Amino acid sequence: MSETGDMDAFREAVTAWAAGGPGEDPARELAGQLPVRTVVLLEGPSDAAAVNALAGSRGRDLAAEGVCVLPMGGAMSVARYAGLLGPSGLGIRLTGLCDERERGFYARGWERAGVVGEEESEFFVCAADLEEELIRALGVTRVEELIQAEGDLRALQIFLRQPAQQGRSPQQQLRRFLGTKKGRKIQYGRVLVEALDPGRVPAPLDDLFARL
Repeated sequence: MSETGDMDAFREAVTAWAAGGPGEDPARELAGQLPVRTVVLLEGPSDAAAVNALAGSRGRDLAAEGVCVLPMGGAMSVARYAGLLGPSGLGIRLTGLCDERERGFYARGWERAGVVGEEESEFFVCAADLEEELIRALGVTRVEELIQAEGDLRALQIFLRQPAQQGRSPQQQLRRFLGTKKGRKIQYGRVLVEALDPGRVPAPLDDLFARL
């Protein structure tokens, strides 16, 4: 199995373990074999798509570096995952990326997992969420161009005519649009990151990579 395949297997084992299934033994075995040196805890798959896209843009193979990008299916799960993986569990270094409203979940999760010292602050916080950070970095005009290139311009135009969107800023409208269809946030997590100039990567995402 390739390093990417092994990391996928580790991720699946941890997810099963966190859900109460029989994933502990394979997770422990794979953590040692790979070895896994860092786990990036993320709320969901759109954040993972953005992180993986930036890794690709920077020519980094995170799996080969022993870095596991792990979407948890919700920030409320962070204490569970941190407890299994951090100092009180497998002893793997933890980091992560979260929205401002999730900061408390991450802080309490780090504390419950026994993360201390410099690593207490080793998760990085987006002002609203990662989509908002990316829209701000690219600008409204560029995001609209990308939406057109992806074949979603008509859907955006219909969305913008909805009464609920009147009075919102263009940035807010675009952010809401990205969450209106299943899979769209994942798609644009990749698309927006790939369109970034190297010097325009949002600070939380850039800071995360600086520590990987």
